[in-house]
Amino acid sequence: MAKSVSAANIVPSDPSTGWNEPLPHGGDLAAGRRSFPDAPEPFIDLSTGINPNPYPLSRLPVDAFARLPDADKLARLTAMAAQIYGASSGIHAVAAPGTQILLPLVAALVRPGRAAVLAPSYGEFARAANLAGHEITMVRDLAAIRAARLVFLGNPNNPDGRLFSRNDLMSLAGNLSTHDGLLVVDEAFMDAAPAAKSLAGEVSVGNIVVLRSFGKFFGLAGLRLGFALAAPEIATRLAATLGPWAVSGPALAIGAKALADAAWIKRTRSRLAKSAAKLDDLLTDSGLDIVGGTNLFRLARTDAATELFHHLGRAGILVRRFTEQPQWLRFGLPANEKAWRRLQIALAASKKSR
Repeated sequence: MAKSVSAANIVPSDPSTGWNEPLPHGGDLAAGRRSFPDAPEPFIDLSTGINPNPYPLSRLPVDAFARLPDADKLARLTAMAAQIYGASSGIHAVAAPGTQILLPLVAALVRPGRAAVLAPSYGEFARAANLAGHEITMVRDLAAIRAARLVFLGNPNNPDGRLFSRNDLMSLAGNLSTHDGLLVVDEAFMDAAPAAKSLAGEVSVGNIVVLRSFGKFFGLAGLRLGFALAAPEIATRLAATLGPWAVSGPALAIGAKALADAAWIKRTRSRLAKSAAKLDDLLTDSGLDIVGGTNLFRLARTDAATELFHHLGRAGILVRRFTEQPQWLRFGLPANEKAWRRLQIALAASKKSR
């Protein structure tokens, strides 16, 4: 079982610089190969929180590529997403080419003012708020949020996996509503977490936007598909800003099929939970402390994090490191037994050298 990280130990970076440029993230294998040119191939990418065993694709009709995306298919997909994620109807759902593109659009829903971003978090929250003209304040817990016009947080949070209670989040939304504030909850990893923690069923209160990523749980990040769940007037505004044909025909077809595959979803949740427990055991046996995570990734702490990062890189294994927390490394799930074995061997060699 992953332990929680004390937010009091987090020292966020200065948000006043650099937020206009895209931030570095996991998944950059090209950068990994440049850093470790002599590493064995194939590279094992454990630097993301993406399901390494994606939803199986089938042959798509030519029309999915040759014709403009169909509005009726889009409506069916958003209705299905609303049902799966827990919103009351399709009028609460907006489909987009990934949730990343929604961040600055959601940040622009309210007049520029103070934006609170819960730290540590996905760095693009602060960048999106800055692009929308907000003054950014990094906070360590919900109680520290005061008089914000906009709040961004992850639930489960990335990278520490913190889960917030529905009651606490609803209380925060209520406080924000007294001065027309908006709560944005990124539930990118909620598919692998307890569904009861989701706030998707509460978006009708009017000042809550829930973001749901398709690509992480279904392992199809390159498809670029995500959803915003919100009150109808907000959903309508976001859809109008995105404009027609924002979601591709292939994404409409694959998304609808995958969301409807209840058997695959159930099997995958079980498999991810077992893999996360297996990763816990492997990292703990290698002398690392598990300090957070979800069933799609684990956050570990070690005084030798920098050395371990480079050791793994030279072994052709890319993990995620954090400038602000040099003792942290985040590990995604290996895709198969060969990848598990390579990780085990590399960790054992690192432990022996320490």
